[in-house]
Amino acid sequence: MKKRSMVALLGFTTIALSACGGGGKADGTQTSDAGKADVKKDPITLSVFGLGVKEEEFNDRFKGVLEKKFPYITFKYVSPDKGNSLPELVARGEIPDLIRTDVPNLKNNYLDLKLGTDLNELVKKYKYDLTRFNAPFIQEMIDAGQTGALYGLPYPPYFPLVLTYNKSLFDKFGVSYPKDGMNWDDVYEIAKKMSRTEGANVYRGFSGNIMAMLRDNTYGYPILDPNADQLYDMEKWKPLFNNLKRFYDLPNNPIAATRPAEINDAFNKGNVAMQANQYSQYAPIPKEIDWDIVTYPTLKDVPKKMAWRGPAYWSISATSKYKDDAFQVIMAMVSDEVQLADSKKGMLPVVTNKSIQDAYGQDRPDLSSKNMKALFYYQEWAPYSPKRKAGLSNVATADQQNLMAQAFHDVASNKVDVNTGLRQLDEKLKAELAKEKSK
Repeated sequence: MKKRSMVALLGFTTIALSACGGGGKADGTQTSDAGKADVKKDPITLSVFGLGVKEEEFNDRFKGVLEKKFPYITFKYVSPDKGNSLPELVARGEIPDLIRTDVPNLKNNYLDLKLGTDLNELVKKYKYDLTRFNAPFIQEMIDAGQTGALYGLPYPPYFPLVLTYNKSLFDKFGVSYPKDGMNWDDVYEIAKKMSRTEGANVYRGFSGNIMAMLRDNTYGYPILDPNADQLYDMEKWKPLFNNLKRFYDLPNNPIAATRPAEINDAFNKGNVAMQANQYSQYAPIPKEIDWDIVTYPTLKDVPKKMAWRGPAYWSISATSKYKDDAFQVIMAMVSDEVQLADSKKGMLPVVTNKSIQDAYGQDRPDLSSKNMKALFYYQEWAPYSPKRKAGLSNVATADQQNLMAQAFHDVASNKVDVNTGLRQLDEKLKAELAKEKSK
């Protein structure tokens, strides 16, 4: 597997956010760098598709800034409501100019729809400094596209894996709280102590977002082999499956009946001591649970690095008539100004600027008592999984990760053993590849 340094690149270049790199006026007139006469910008409308994000969030984070910087642009937000999926919009000929996407959905919800726009030329035209971003976020997007193209710029938040715990349960049973820097064996010993019954009540010691933990494993193992039409090295996946399965073999700690119940319901009902999951403000914990976080458990034979899932990206539709305007809008949405405001509100910034990172959570009194330093405890990034070799058929990452998660759920539910579960996963991945090749 080709190794890449995950150390974030330092440096920041101030980026002009008005048209042609020059200064913008309140009436929408723009001045060019070449000193030419001011050019009056004609009014335009840019439609924005926010995969998974409601219009209220877009308005709160971006709309005021954008309307001030681009008074000649009217922004039409297209919410991903029922009947408004991106394939449905494309089928109706209502293709947005700006599209929010991410690596798991890049293929099925952007490239397969023939909407891909390589931003490299626009980056070059506007002399845009990509090194201001955490390096893995840019390179993973390039790798995911399989062509060398850059299909989007990242914006907050990203999603590090953490271990969340219920302080009330630890207090109830007199067990010491988890700590930063633990490995999986440490967490297993705690889970054994916390998996118990009391009267008619069953208290589980551990639950987890299996899909995220397997996809974002600290080895950087891919699901599909990057160079062959099969599951990546089954022998390497076995120890990861076995490491997690032992938790669900503990008395009083069976995995929930369904994957959504394991991820969304188990911990939030208040009878689970610990949950390994992504740290995300999009999945709030009920207020009645007295929770805190520590670092995600490490594997003994892997350097201690942060496991993570990357952010969402702003991309431009291939059909947009206003690609230059759209790119300038993206630059504004990922500017230091906006990311500083995001960071203060508790959204992890995607840039290396330390002052923005240090501002994290300043406007969130509810986070002041939490162990937020766990999010920054490990200074190095675990490697992201290598993507499919250019020219090979591919399966959408979202589909790969769902197949992998279901395979483990079947193993943890004792429907199949680890070897059978991985063999069935291999067969399902090959079937999906066959479908792709037949298109």
